[in-house]
Amino acid sequence: MPVLPGAEPFHHEGGEVGVLLCHGFTGSPQSLRPWAEYLAERGLTVSLPLLPGHGTRWEDMQLTGWQDWYAEVERELRALRERCSRVFVFGLSMGGALTLRLAAKHGDEVGGIVVVNPANKVHGLAAYALPVIRHFVRTVDGITSDIAKDGGIEIGYDKVPLHAAHSMRNFYRLLDGELPQVTQPMLLLHSPQDHVVPPADSARILSRVSSVDVTEILLEQSYHVATLDHDADRIFEESFAFVSRLAPGAGKEAGAGQASQQEGTATGG
Repeated sequence: MPVLPGAEPFHHEGGEVGVLLCHGFTGSPQSLRPWAEYLAERGLTVSLPLLPGHGTRWEDMQLTGWQDWYAEVERELRALRERCSRVFVFGLSMGGALTLRLAAKHGDEVGGIVVVNPANKVHGLAAYALPVIRHFVRTVDGITSDIAKDGGIEIGYDKVPLHAAHSMRNFYRLLDGELPQVTQPMLLLHSPQDHVVPPADSARILSRVSSVDVTEILLEQSYHVATLDHDADRIFEESFAFVSRLAPGAGKEAGAGQASQQEGTATGG
């Protein structure tokens, strides 16, 4: 199945410091592409994969679950570890949750994490109905393009497949119990006005992780997809400063390597 135009994965061979970026549920690498390019331009090695079942059509996502999405980012983390001396992981929304699990499971292999409007829970009555209703209703309306900036568009599905949403709910419940295993330095940026993930999720994550080096930044001018919104530049700058502080010399190889986008087909499972 062809990948939607603009939703392709992105890879850049840069210096010895690498960054893995994880996109969100029903979204695609497009939501993080400007962030990835910003880091690549500063000489970092960057990997922004397309999660299985994403970036094509919602029917493909219906065949996948959290284990598939997590396995993909874990593979990319291993590949970066073979290539780089230090690796950081960044994520948006569910991608933030994937980031947190990588941190919990891989310890010192992850040098630090940056999460933007990270998700921790499926909220509302729908969450309790998911285990049953998914057998009778295939989809609900999509959740993409929660962006305050005029003209802001997120490439993603206009429908949410409920089997996948149920799997995501199970993943969040599992991750919540693993959050105390997160010890790495963490930069958490979140929007007070978020129509997809409430601020309570960020508060819960901050209260549960064991990290000592923690910075919280409010994105006052943006909605959920803040990486494509008014505060995007601040996210990019703060995240690069975070990496530079923890890995002095990161980005000094600016100009090394060539950025490339790789066509790929989502896989089921």
